[in-house]
Amino acid sequence: MIRLAGNMGAFYPANCSEIEKMIEHWNGILDEALTDKSVLDEKPRAIIVPHAGYIYSGFTANIAHRILANSRPKRVVVIGPSHHVYFEGVSASMQESYQTPCGNLPIDKAYIEELTKEYPLEFVPEAHHKEHSTETQMPFIQHYEPQAKVVELIYGKIDYRQLVPLIDTILSDPENVVVISSDLSHFYTLEEAKQLDNICLAGVAEESVEILEKGCEACGIIGIKAIVEVAKKHGWKTQLLDYRTSADASGDTSRVVGYMSALILP
Repeated sequence: MIRLAGNMGAFYPANCSEIEKMIEHWNGILDEALTDKSVLDEKPRAIIVPHAGYIYSGFTANIAHRILANSRPKRVVVIGPSHHVYFEGVSASMQESYQTPCGNLPIDKAYIEELTKEYPLEFVPEAHHKEHSTETQMPFIQHYEPQAKVVELIYGKIDYRQLVPLIDTILSDPENVVVISSDLSHFYTLEEAKQLDNICLAGVAEESVEILEKGCEACGIIGIKAIVEVAKKHGWKTQLLDYRTSADASGDTSRVVGYMSALILP
């Protein structure tokens, strides 16, 4: 009953030591580049992170996961969009553990069962087999929060307003944190991508669904809208961490994908 990783060796290395070297490399760059290191001491309730191949978005995701570790969560709930299977609602992985190259993470089935008493969570197994939006977060969690249990929630067709009470309930437990997984615009020129992605960045920074609906083309915009609404409801603040595109790694400015990371702070 293991949620097998379907993207090892593709989106991220299949070898643990390679992942550890990448994280060490990214942290070295970050420590050298930051003049004000106070952000590294924040204790977020949630983060927004990208889910592309690590060579493209790993640095951006790593910053948020590194800071999330300060919260020392008992449980990390990862929420991402389904890229491969169409279904309606939210699917929760119901295996016993989650495979990563550096060891398996325990899945909190008991907690999922508690959530299903209040919310119509399903288990759509085929939605989890190859879903990278959630899977790419697990090696970071294994590195930074090895003590935590994980919950994988993948959403299909759903209104973001249906996710708001679910996330609100999850975050009502102070020992829980939420990871919202989303890339930004896909396959525009660099100039076009930056224009579209700036809408996403502004929507998150200003906690405004209205701004997000003016042209943000994030693939996980449903999750982004939901966490923005939760933050606004509680008077929490958002803090943007990093923005870049695939062109930073590939040099190709003709068809790029955008990446952002952000904190949700109490």
